[in-house]
Amino acid sequence: MAVDKQAIEKHVFGILQAIGENPNRQGLKDTPKRVARMFEEVFDGIKYSNDDIAKMYDKTFDEEDFIESSDNDIVLVKDIEVFSHCEHHLTLMYNMNIAVAYIPNGKVIGLSKICRIADMVSRRLQLQERIGSDIAYILQKIVDTQDVAVVIEAEHGCMTSRGIKKPGAKTVTITSRGKFKNNEKYLDRLMKMI
Repeated sequence: MAVDKQAIEKHVFGILQAIGENPNRQGLKDTPKRVARMFEEVFDGIKYSNDDIAKMYDKTFDEEDFIESSDNDIVLVKDIEVFSHCEHHLTLMYNMNIAVAYIPNGKVIGLSKICRIADMVSRRLQLQERIGSDIAYILQKIVDTQDVAVVIEAEHGCMTSRGIKKPGAKTVTITSRGKFKNNEKYLDRLMKMI
């Protein structure tokens, strides 16, 4: 579903009035339009399901063409920087750093696709925990492996700029599937790699 920019403009205009601002003053006159364009961009992922995203980035290579497979192989892409918005307060989740790992099972995915998946999943109203689950689900589907882990560290505007007001407080989540969940040696090895 496309973002309804006209509705956003109307509501932003009303919000500006509701907080006691004059939406017609020079500095705010174009704000509703700018916010509508921004929302269209930052919430682009809302229009796609996890299955849609899996289809978008379903380009894999046969593992045997590149590497000799071993049960100990781990593919890790780390330091993927994204941002998202908390679905509870619409505040920014920022300084978000994602690490995604999987154990190949006959297929490998282009590394940039992992970054694109993380980015698209983050472009929704989200919970940090769900971002990890969404990425794991999509990657499992594309590379046909159960063995996926996603580690995310982020700051949340709902904790740093309002409420408890604790700048610098970080939230870390670990989503582990397959061997990363059922065998501590894999998760321990991954955490050392990160």
